[in-house]
Amino acid sequence: RRRRPAERGCLRRELHKMAAAGAEATAVAAVEEEEKRLPEGDPESGGDSDDEGDSDSSGDGEDEEKENEAEIQRLEEQLSINAFDYNCHLDLIKLLRQEGELVKLRRARQKMSELFPLTEEIWLDWLKDEIKMASESSERDKVYELFERAVKDYICPEIWLEYAQYSIGGIGQEGGIEKVRSIFERALTAVGLHVTKGTALWEAYREFENAILETAQPAPGSVPSPEQQQMLCSQLEKIDTLFRRQLGIPLLDMEASFAEYEEWSEDPIPETTIKNYKKALQQLEKCKPYEEALLGAETPKLAEYQAYIDFEMKGGDPARIQLIYERALAENCLVPDLWARYNQYLDRQLKVKELVLSAHDRAVRNCPWTVGLWIRYLLAMERHRVDHGVISEMFEKALNAGFIQATDYVEIWQAYLDYLRRRVDFTQDSSKELEELRSAFARAVEYLKQEVEERFSESGDPSCTIMQNWARVEARLCNNMQKARELWDHIMTKGNAKYANMWLEYYNLERAHGDTQHCRKALHRAVQCTSDYPEHVCEVLLTLERIEGTLEDWDAAVQKTENRLARVNEQRAKAAEKEAALAKQEEEKAEQRKQARAEKKASKKAKKIRIGDKRKVDDDDEGEWGQEEEAEQPSKRHKGDGDSVLVVEDMEVETGLFGRSGPEKPDRPANPKEKASTSRKDMPKVLHDSSKDSVTVFVSNLSYTMADPEVKLKELFESCGEVAEIRPVFSNKGTFRGYCYVEFKEEKSALQALGLDRKVVEGRPMFVSPCVDKNKNPDFKVFRYSTTLEKHKLFISGLPFSCTKEELEDVCKAHGNVKDIRLVTNRAGKPKGLAYVEYENEAQASQAVLKMDGLTVKDHVIKVAISNPPLRKLPDKGEAGRASQFAVPRQVYGARGKGRTQLSMMPRALQRQSNPGAKAENGMVQNSPATSSKPPEEPKKMSNADFAKMLLKK
Repeated sequence: RRRRPAERGCLRRELHKMAAAGAEATAVAAVEEEEKRLPEGDPESGGDSDDEGDSDSSGDGEDEEKENEAEIQRLEEQLSINAFDYNCHLDLIKLLRQEGELVKLRRARQKMSELFPLTEEIWLDWLKDEIKMASESSERDKVYELFERAVKDYICPEIWLEYAQYSIGGIGQEGGIEKVRSIFERALTAVGLHVTKGTALWEAYREFENAILETAQPAPGSVPSPEQQQMLCSQLEKIDTLFRRQLGIPLLDMEASFAEYEEWSEDPIPETTIKNYKKALQQLEKCKPYEEALLGAETPKLAEYQAYIDFEMKGGDPARIQLIYERALAENCLVPDLWARYNQYLDRQLKVKELVLSAHDRAVRNCPWTVGLWIRYLLAMERHRVDHGVISEMFEKALNAGFIQATDYVEIWQAYLDYLRRRVDFTQDSSKELEELRSAFARAVEYLKQEVEERFSESGDPSCTIMQNWARVEARLCNNMQKARELWDHIMTKGNAKYANMWLEYYNLERAHGDTQHCRKALHRAVQCTSDYPEHVCEVLLTLERIEGTLEDWDAAVQKTENRLARVNEQRAKAAEKEAALAKQEEEKAEQRKQARAEKKASKKAKKIRIGDKRKVDDDDEGEWGQEEEAEQPSKRHKGDGDSVLVVEDMEVETGLFGRSGPEKPDRPANPKEKASTSRKDMPKVLHDSSKDSVTVFVSNLSYTMADPEVKLKELFESCGEVAEIRPVFSNKGTFRGYCYVEFKEEKSALQALGLDRKVVEGRPMFVSPCVDKNKNPDFKVFRYSTTLEKHKLFISGLPFSCTKEELEDVCKAHGNVKDIRLVTNRAGKPKGLAYVEYENEAQASQAVLKMDGLTVKDHVIKVAISNPPLRKLPDKGEAGRASQFAVPRQVYGARGKGRTQLSMMPRALQRQSNPGAKAENGMVQNSPATSSKPPEEPKKMSNADFAKMLLKK
């Protein structure tokens, strides 16, 4: 908190008074006077009021007091259940401070500070309350202790400035001046390099030394003694040194500080100081873009801080690198990756014990759910030779941190067991450390079986890696193969006996530290039990007997492997037959469904013909020759999930049976929609130019009833850039098909247009995707959301369909800052009762899971979990291959299948069926799978005269 110029002037005058008086009482009075001048809030209103007003206000006050007491009791109970509820701590402290419960308030702050590093605002409020109550020397010492704790949580210039100013009140005590200087020096070491806030500390330090200088001045008209003269020179040198040190550091308002130095100094400024000043100015110019980026960026500013960190890393100054990391962490204290990078830098570069361990401790207190930070902390403590008891105590804290995955507990146990193993001297047969290691292994196995499996329904260690490591330690380091065999026996009984790699791991251990008899026994059991790769195990057994076995051993091994492989092959053959039978059933079901659809379609067509929907014959045309049989292609719905499917309108429009125009229909009035459809039907089809895919987006899932899609979509996409063309796709009847192409002038506009994906247009989510030909890129898939584990995002199911985004946000924001909410809908825009909620960090998401899972929303019990979508199932290549054997090659008919002009124009009564057994569907003869291995031959082209002769011959 940087003071205004007027306040700094008052502070300077007070410093002079306190230094001159040298009395503690004067210093305390000055500090209290300073606090009075700072705004504390609205002043209490005075004056008398009528009795009725007093009674009303007292009644309201009593009601509010009772409500606050009930809320305080509720918060305390909640914290007794979950001590790591950060927001609950904040609410409790706020209420206790409002009620004036100083004892409870101090205790609540103390508990919170033990669990979490406190922010700058919380510390300043706490310090301010304690300073008001500190009048005696012992109480001032407690405030000093509180300041020491505050400066260790985060590097905050405001707290250091308050600490230095408070210490000035004790200059009347013995060694008071030196203590103030010590605090100022520590503050400069911590935050004196802060580009934007460091100047305030340098100025306060100089003002303090100037006040001391004035007290050393002799009385007017008197001659200073040699001691006084020496003290004056020493004090002037201190101030001059402060100026020179400050001017060598890149800080804002350096020019003003240099001008002040020129005015203050009676001697010319040394060349070295000027050179350092100019160098610092150049460095400041390099830092300004990063400081300006931070000033203009919105929270959390991670990208801006990372750029600043990279810049300082290139400079290589450890103090500046540490400071920028600390600045970033002060604003992003709940980002585990940032803590991990900072700790890694300290571990590898600075290697200062106090600094490294302090940073690791703050990391795990801020992000206790991140197992990687705990592991790094244990390694750092071991690296700096911290006492074993302290490390064990820290490990116990890690177990109670509340990890969100079962595998996290396996990792932290493994790290601790590695540490215990490194403590053991295995040259001794027995030792206290070895017994502790074995006890820890046993406890780890039991902990995963009981605690972790009860919470997560899994141990997190299906392959029993901890027991495997235990067996390796016993076999290789303790020469205790009997214990190792017992452990492996437990491992195999936990469902691992069917895996070849587990047996081979045990075999290798026996091979290295056991004997041949146990190796043979293990391989014989492996041949009997292995189900995934039995051939490999059989090969290893035969190799062993070939090298070390007798003839009897060889014969036994050959017989056992042959019998086992014969059973395996028989089982595989049965499984293949069963799979083939299932596949055949699926094909039969698919054929039945296909036939049912064909019959249904045929019945609909017959019904349409019966009600008179036939071609009308024009009496003016030449008999049968004037008839036009129009094969109407049913409209197809565009299928897809928002992904781009390149549709090429490559069909030509027939103008008549013989190339002439059809019979003219009498004019009749039509509505505007019918006119538009007719005009679109007569419009020539525009082919899509695939060379413009980079500047084109594919838009789908639009409403079929959208009027003037060109105008509507142009209004939507003009915000992304200049639109070159919009090409809606219409059916042969002229109706809109629900998808189109939007072509831009520039590629960046097309990329920006992808951001409109899932935008609701006329009640439906509009899908916007890149324009990609799926015939050329069959594996192309666009899905804008992550399909992996996201610890800061929640998946909510069971929501009522009527739940809106705003209502869900009201429920979720009580547990943290909500960044985004996405309600899952179907293609028609209807909700599916699912949602994804993104929080700022993992801590808030974890807290929300605990609070919201099982919550009732509009009579619906919702389920809440960390977002971890299951893997998407890929289509079976084998089935796709079998299906493709009977499919007619798509390229025979073009990109969209059989077009309008590829329908047979021959009357059905005159058609000859080449395959009597084939079924006709919609008037088209389809070959059976047995006869459709080759593409159908195209009919020979005939002229109009040839066609007429053929009919007359009939």
